[in-house]
Amino acid sequence: MRGVIQIGPEQEGVQAALMSSLGRVQRRFAEQLRTDLPAVNELCEHVERYHGKMLRPILVLLSGLAAHPEGAGGAPESLLSEDHITMAAVCEMVHMATLVHDDVLDEAEVRRRGRTLNALRGNEAAVLLGDYLIASAYHLCSQLQSQEHALAIGQVSRVLCAGELLQIDHREDWSLDEATYFQILERKTASLIAVSCERGALISGATREAARALATYGRRLGVAFQIQDDLLDLTGEVGTVGKSVGKDIEKGKLTLPLILHLATADQRERAETIRLIQGASRPDSDSARAGLADRLLASGSLARAHNTALDLVAEAKGALAELPETPARGVLERMAEAAVDRAA
Repeated sequence: MRGVIQIGPEQEGVQAALMSSLGRVQRRFAEQLRTDLPAVNELCEHVERYHGKMLRPILVLLSGLAAHPEGAGGAPESLLSEDHITMAAVCEMVHMATLVHDDVLDEAEVRRRGRTLNALRGNEAAVLLGDYLIASAYHLCSQLQSQEHALAIGQVSRVLCAGELLQIDHREDWSLDEATYFQILERKTASLIAVSCERGALISGATREAARALATYGRRLGVAFQIQDDLLDLTGEVGTVGKSVGKDIEKGKLTLPLILHLATADQRERAETIRLIQGASRPDSDSARAGLADRLLASGSLARAHNTALDLVAEAKGALAELPETPARGVLERMAEAAVDRAA
């Protein structure tokens, strides 16, 4: 975590507990996927390289600490149970399944600065491994003490898929409005992040009010995080971002900067922008993508989208006011800030 967000001396114990617990999460993840089939194990080992920020597992653990009734005085690591570790692994597994399937849908070739599974082994293997990951997540989640957690994971998985279907339905929809865009983000990205926060809190025995506050924090954080991802897809470079860029445009997906730009453009500018979007979807489209980014910069649409993300971060931090002031809450606040202050 150090180097990603700035933490104070009072949060060192939280950081140590997270580092130790994340190691346990990764082991639980690997153990759950292991089979007696070497070919399947090989594919799972490749996907395990997709572990990046571990945002969702971290949020399960941090929320568990921030909402724990003994969070203000107990040693952080002692407050994290086996159920926290299991839930963190489950949320990461669901997320990994979406990444594998997204790479197929986007025909992406790079993920975490390495080749995607679909680029290496084809779409059939990638789709089936995504299915294997989601099935494994449900199997692992069923081992938790309360069926309520399994129901929540099942529901959020449905919401994720519905969000993806909604986005596909609006491909090449040059009149996509902000309301629909935010609905897509709420479902595709924010829903799982919100559940990660909520479940971590409930496993700690938190009140429903505290769990709702953390779910709100996660939902706002998730949308802000995705807006920043959308900005990086438009303006970032593969070597820096660590995955294929320009895929939203290539697949005809309008994101917030483009929606804002098209909503205020005159007829001529709108037509030229759409022409560039269509040009950026073709092979060797770097010049069209660069021209599009220049127009969005000049119109202030990139800055307006970034400011929207900053407003969401402020709302996320505001939701944490329901929780006592603890080192874990302070780390959650810093994580929200870091979500929109990154180049990868």
